Amino acid sequence: MVATSTLNRNSECLSEFADRGYDQACIDYEMDFWERCLAAPYLGAEVCEEHACQQLARMLEGCLARAKASKLQCAHVLVPETLTRRVARDVLRLAAEEPCGLRGCVLDVRLELEKEQQRHCERLERLACDASVVPTFELTLVFKQDGGGWPSLREFLRIGTCFPPGTRRALKLRPGFRLIKKKLYSSAAGTVIEEC
Repeated sequence: MVATSTLNRNSECLSEFADRGYDQACIDYEMDFWERCLAAPYLGAEVCEEHACQQLARMLEGCLARAKASKLQCAHVLVPETLTRRVARDVLRLAAEEPCGLRGCVLDVRLELEKEQQRHCERLERLACDASVVPTFELTLVFKQDGGGWPSLREFLRIGTCFPPGTRRALKLRPGFRLIKKKLYSSAAGTVIEEC
């Protein structure tokens, strides 16, 4: 893999990030960071990997935030403290052996919901880590709903809520997740499933 000293700041790529709800200041900051990494190769790989991990965790948190009102129909999504960072680290680990690394990843984010003693997966969003690169592998990330525990009395009676019927106040995620990796460039490659 060859790194060049300039990044492609084409308007199509930038408008796609803006359409996904990313703030322009955040996009500029990220582009500047990666330009500095390319211009200053003395920065350790660990610094770049840590930054990629933080960005991926923020991307996942943004996905959950966007899905809470639209697909999940709840007011709050309660995420265990280190869940998104653990997921990001595992995604980076699985991407390390791929030809384009994380840039060639398409992340299909899902949530396993428990409804009336049955489970089904709700697709939250499909994220391309780099829209300018043809994907070489797909990761399906399955978050799991934490259905355990007793609801609070206020939640049970819906006292003082302003939410319409059919919406939950909060959805809590378990600390565990499932990652399913599928290579898109090789028909001989199998599927890798990791339960964390």
